[in-house]
Amino acid sequence: MTLQKVVMTDPKQQDYFYEEAIKTLRTNIQFTGTEIKTIVLTSCYPNEGKSDILFQLAQEMGKMEKKVLVVDADIRKSSFITRYQVSEKVSGLSQYLSGQKSLHDVVYTTNFPGVDIIFAGPVAPNPSELLGQESFASLLHEMRGLYDYVLVDTPPIGSLIDAAVVAKQCDGAILVIESELVSRKMAVKTKEQLEMSGCKLIGAVLNKVDMRKNKYYSKYSYYYNSEKK
Repeated sequence: MTLQKVVMTDPKQQDYFYEEAIKTLRTNIQFTGTEIKTIVLTSCYPNEGKSDILFQLAQEMGKMEKKVLVVDADIRKSSFITRYQVSEKVSGLSQYLSGQKSLHDVVYTTNFPGVDIIFAGPVAPNPSELLGQESFASLLHEMRGLYDYVLVDTPPIGSLIDAAVVAKQCDGAILVIESELVSRKMAVKTKEQLEMSGCKLIGAVLNKVDMRKNKYYSKYSYYYNSEKK
C-alpha cells in the first residue's frame, strides 16, 4: 500500500559510544533468530530513555536495509510528535483501535530509510482496554508479515499495565534501565512482570551511564580520541 509521509527531525546529538551501543544492540537482536520480529521496549520508570533508544535502534536497522515499523503504543502520554518535530497532522493507534480510522490511515513512512511509524494518536480514556483488544493483536500479526522488525514503545511497566498487555502480543521484550536510578529489587520485579505476560525477555539496556565515573570507558575514550588526531 502507498503510505502517507511525515518528516521527522532527530534531536539526538552525535555520540560515538551511544552509537556503538545501539549498533551492538541491533546486532544482538539479529542473533536472537528469525522468529523474534515484534519487540516491545519498556522501562521501570518514566524518562529512562526507552523511546529514544527505540527510535535510534529503528534507524540503525533501517541503515542495514531492514524494513522497520515503529509502533507508539504509549497512548497515555506520547512524546514522539513533539520530540521529533512532526508538523503534519497525523492520525494514530488510538483512533485505529477505537474504529475511527483504518490501518491505511495510521501507517506513515518517514524520511529515515526503511523506517515507518504508527503514532499513538489522541489520548484515550481506556488505553489498556484498547491495547487488549483483538484488533491490536491482529495489527501486530499483520505487520509482522510486512516488516523485518516491529518495535513497540510502551509506558513504563513498573507503574502501568499497558506494557504487559502489549508484551503478551510480542515475540520479545527489551527492558531499559537507567543507571543509578533503578534498584536491583525493582529491576527483578519488572522482569517478573514481563515474564508473567508470556513474553520472552531478550535483553536489557543500561542507559544514561556516567562515562566520567567509569574508568574503563574513560580510558577507552582517551585512546579513541588520541587515535583520531
